[in-house]
Amino acid sequence: MQTSPNLNQSRIQSIDFVRGLVMVLMAIDHVRVYSGLPAGGPEVGIFFTRWVTHFCAPAFVFLSGTSAYLYGQKRSSAELGKYLITRGIFLVVLELTVIRFFWTFNLDYAKFTLAGVIWMGGWCMILLGLLVRFNAKTVGIVGLAIISFQNVFGLVPNLLPESIRPSFGRFWEFIYTSGLQGPSWINILYVIVPWIGVMAAGYGFGMVFQLNEERKKILLRIGLAATVCFIVFGTAQVFATSTTDGPPFIFKLLNQRKYPASQLFLLMTLGPVILVMSFVETSQNAFLKAVMIFGRVPFFYYLLHIPLIHLTALVVVAIREGQLVTEWYDTAPYTWMPEEHRWSLGLLYLVFIIDVIILYFACRWYERYKFAHPEKKWLKFI
Repeated sequence: MQTSPNLNQSRIQSIDFVRGLVMVLMAIDHVRVYSGLPAGGPEVGIFFTRWVTHFCAPAFVFLSGTSAYLYGQKRSSAELGKYLITRGIFLVVLELTVIRFFWTFNLDYAKFTLAGVIWMGGWCMILLGLLVRFNAKTVGIVGLAIISFQNVFGLVPNLLPESIRPSFGRFWEFIYTSGLQGPSWINILYVIVPWIGVMAAGYGFGMVFQLNEERKKILLRIGLAATVCFIVFGTAQVFATSTTDGPPFIFKLLNQRKYPASQLFLLMTLGPVILVMSFVETSQNAFLKAVMIFGRVPFFYYLLHIPLIHLTALVVVAIREGQLVTEWYDTAPYTWMPEEHRWSLGLLYLVFIIDVIILYFACRWYERYKFAHPEKKWLKFI
């Protein structure tokens, strides 16, 4: 049997590393969910605990598009489109069933169901599957246009007669947040726009990885340009909209809108991500190799990390409270608990480290199993 390093020689190191790194960072936020601590706030520790995890969704969606481009290089556009649509449907169904159960450990789907990041990723894959009949440059330009002009989607309901806006809103709130009343049966966390633009832009970005000697320079230039644009335009926004009161300047600059993800939010997150990719193209060290294991099997990591974090949280609750208080997590990832029962940041990070160590060994096993069994086609979906 071949070992996984030999089977992985054709993989792109920078993609695996960045994808693995953001999966690890994601676990911080999801441990925070079960700790009861708020998603950000004026305290430095809480603010940056939340902020550092903002890189996860943009990087994951963007690189999903890039991976789709690379996957399609040895396939026809019809084959790629079929794969993306099939996988997208699979992700949407998983979000509404298995992943929803992992978050809450209850079967009361009528009480709470979530349109989360996997739901959004699934629909974006379905739409990308329809777009891949066009060349990658065109798809990338369409993606950038959707990101840049996303606010137009918020104006669409205003063009309709008031009599039909409520019924239209039950559909449109899945597309873009417009202030209308969405459907009552599901809580919409992630809308489709601008994320389909992010995935399509990532698909076009895949062309960069067809280059060899120039690739590192292009990654550096794109990443640096996006980061500088964020600093310049973000600073201008702060001075244009803020008063002298309130949080420090750095908090105002970094506190960009995530739901739906604004243009500045995406510049803030994707710029540094692409910069990092330029520096790890050829690096070799133990930390990089360990993180890359997560990046090679990211969806397996995702499926495993939620129930693992949930279980470890229940253990912590049982130890601290002397009993299980499962109702705190009935609508996870939206949780609330009395302030006196919330964890400290130190406990949050201790549980995070323990969970990541467990996930490392599980992902290392699965990575070896997956790449040792290419004949098992279903493995490509996980």
